[in-house]
Amino acid sequence: MSVQFRVISIGTLAANPHWGERGAVRPAHATTTLITAGRARILVDPSLPQQVLVPRLVERAGIGPDEITHVFLTCLSPVHRRGLLAFERAQWLVGEREREAIGVQLVASIKEAHAAGDADLVKTLGHEVAVVERTVAAPDKLERGVDLFPLPGVTPGLTGLLLPGPSMTTLVAGDAVATVEHLAAGQVITPCFDLELARESFSEAIEIADWIVCGRDNIVPARA
Repeated sequence: MSVQFRVISIGTLAANPHWGERGAVRPAHATTTLITAGRARILVDPSLPQQVLVPRLVERAGIGPDEITHVFLTCLSPVHRRGLLAFERAQWLVGEREREAIGVQLVASIKEAHAAGDADLVKTLGHEVAVVERTVAAPDKLERGVDLFPLPGVTPGLTGLLLPGPSMTTLVAGDAVATVEHLAAGQVITPCFDLELARESFSEAIEIADWIVCGRDNIVPARA
């Protein structure tokens, strides 16, 4: 079974330090990728708002949201899932470590908000909890030729997708490898949950892959 993939939307940082930017100069969004494996259509990181992402999906792949079978989130950061609700019919997947860690953080935050009497924050966090509860911990292999590849560090359980092929291996890396400039400089995106762990994941990513779909950039060769 052949696996195909296509970048639906190229992401960007609010401020790219490698361009000399120190403050936010644009809305940040993550790269969104469509992976087709057999009958499965897996959309990775639906970051743009749904009113933008749905037309983009039609433009880039000729399909609508109801044809997506799975949504895979490399992490649970809100910027990676703005358009998630457009794919209600799909199964929402995320790495188990990320799901557990963020769930624990959210529960602790809700308790603090309750104690502080902040009803608005409790409501907002409740929506976040609902998203986590709707997700399912992803299996090690989503489909034949689509394998989970843990890349923790930027977030507690950031997870990429490895697409091994006969002539090249592609890694959809999420924010573990942010941009081509970060790749060339050997740097990870900051701030990080665990900087040292993020650096280890970055090294593993460029060691195993021939091509990398960056979290905030296009697909690029892993090594110059």
